[in-house]
Parts: sequence; C-alpha cells; structure tokens
Amino acid sequence: MSAINNISIGQQFTLPSAPALDGAANGASFKDVLVDSIQQVNTMQLEADRAVESMFTGGDVNPAEVLTAVQKADLAFRLTMQMRNKLMEVYQEIRDIRI
Repeated sequence: MSAINNISIGQQFTLPSAPALDGAANGASFKDVLVDSIQQVNTMQLEADRAVESMFTGGDVNPAEVLTAVQKADLAFRLTMQMRNKLMEVYQEIRDIRI
C-alpha cells in the first residue's frame, strides 16, 4: 500500500475556526482562512487522484480506501461549492442594496 498510506480513514475535513473581525487578534484574515480551506480541498482531490491512478495501474491499494478517499474529496468539493454559492448570493444582495 504505497500510494494510499497518507490517507487515513479517520482523517476528517474540518473548517478552520472563524477569524476575528479585525483579523489581527489571531493572525488569520478571512482571505487566509479561505485560501487554506481551498488548499485542503485541493490536497484531498490530488490524494484521491493518486489513489485511483495507483489502483488502475495495478498498485497494491485497498479499493475501500480508494473509494473512501474519492468520496471524501467529492464531499469536500461539494461543500466548497455550496459555500461559494452562498457567498455569491450574499455579495449580490449587498450589491443590490440602495442607499
């Protein structure tokens, strides 16, 4: 099991805690939190791709672990897309406010 060793079944995708409003209290700005979350999703996608590639090329991997990695990557991506959609809705509502 060479290509899938980095993926553990107990590994969870967790969103970072919300940053303080001023951004200086804990050192993380909204941009940093957003970029870190996107990087986590990207890492999960790359690990799932490597696991699938290893399985199809005859590598010694457990198919259940490959399926779990793919499902986790898919779920993380869908969550990210839903967050993006909600942020866009909020942005459009704020943009349409008349002062």
